[in-house]
Amino acid sequence: MGQLSLKSVVKTFGLIEVVKGVNLDVGEGEFIVFVGPSGCGKSTLLRMIAGLEHTSAGDIVIDGRRVNDLPPVQRGIAMVFQSYALYPHMSVFENIAFPLRVEKAPEEVIRKKVQAAAEILHLDQRLQQRPGQLSGGQRQRVAIGRAIVREPEIFLFDEPLSNLDAALRADMRIELTRLHKQLGATMIYVTHDQIEAMTMADRIVVLNAGYIAQVGAPLELYHKPDNTFVAGFIGNPRMNLLPVTCTAVGSEGVTVMLDGQSLTLSVEPRPEAVGQTLSLGIRPEHIRIGADDAVLEIVPSVVERLGQQTIAYANQPGRSETFCMVLPGTQTLQVDQPIRTGFRAADCHLFDAEGRAFPRRIDLTGAEMPSTAA
Repeated sequence: MGQLSLKSVVKTFGLIEVVKGVNLDVGEGEFIVFVGPSGCGKSTLLRMIAGLEHTSAGDIVIDGRRVNDLPPVQRGIAMVFQSYALYPHMSVFENIAFPLRVEKAPEEVIRKKVQAAAEILHLDQRLQQRPGQLSGGQRQRVAIGRAIVREPEIFLFDEPLSNLDAALRADMRIELTRLHKQLGATMIYVTHDQIEAMTMADRIVVLNAGYIAQVGAPLELYHKPDNTFVAGFIGNPRMNLLPVTCTAVGSEGVTVMLDGQSLTLSVEPRPEAVGQTLSLGIRPEHIRIGADDAVLEIVPSVVERLGQQTIAYANQPGRSETFCMVLPGTQTLQVDQPIRTGFRAADCHLFDAEGRAFPRRIDLTGAEMPSTAA
């Protein structure tokens, strides 16, 4: 159990529509992550699933049952919020046990469930302490334990790690991934942090202005974004987008002109694209020093030396967007000193004037895929 279906779900606040006809099926035991910029509707969508927000239109179905009109306690879900929401005067044991006491569960059942959750979360030595004696990561684990004892069909997480420092977030990502494998439960997780999404999710749901921009496995979104929004949102630093002119299409793909250089990309051809201005996408980590299929001379204006990596940013003459490249940490670069960079055609993406991707003919391993062109 733990299946979820969203069918044309809409949420309006007055005249403002913030969730716009979302359709999504979540399988039993999946770890689904909602990502997107602030205001895209991801937390609102989660709160509707939880029953904390009324659904303006559409259906929310959990395990084959429409739950739109059911209160949260009857939906078979448990939610972990950004704030720990712990009772400071209660022990860890009593904080975890609280929902069971509300349900008037027998004392023996409460003891067994709390002990089991505490062992899973490595809190069994902390049960008599109060929240004020715990670290931020331990408090969040207490909040998760309170959800575990309810034995829900679906866990909902609303940015649960955003209050933690970077080191604790990394540790908690690992713990949550292990918890998911151990429990085998369906989990839906909201975050604005794409690192959390890429490292934890079975599938990522990218939301933009109330719509689903794309759904897919992390590497699918990275290698084959459907549009420029997903291409720019998934990947850090974001993908570079360069204006190009389409000069020809054929069995080999689409040929474009970039700064006087002809480049043929292995994407599905569209005859109507000839003569149009398109956007060529290249990820910063796919750019290297020296000549390649395409060559660009840039002048770094900012260089970030991170040890493992060196990241360079450069202004592009006549272009509003900053050009970015990621190089090995041993690479020496100087600000305001011109460098010659290159990248392979096989690493490029292509998007039309509306931002829609030309499907790539290369799978996630780099092997050529059969053409689907008519």
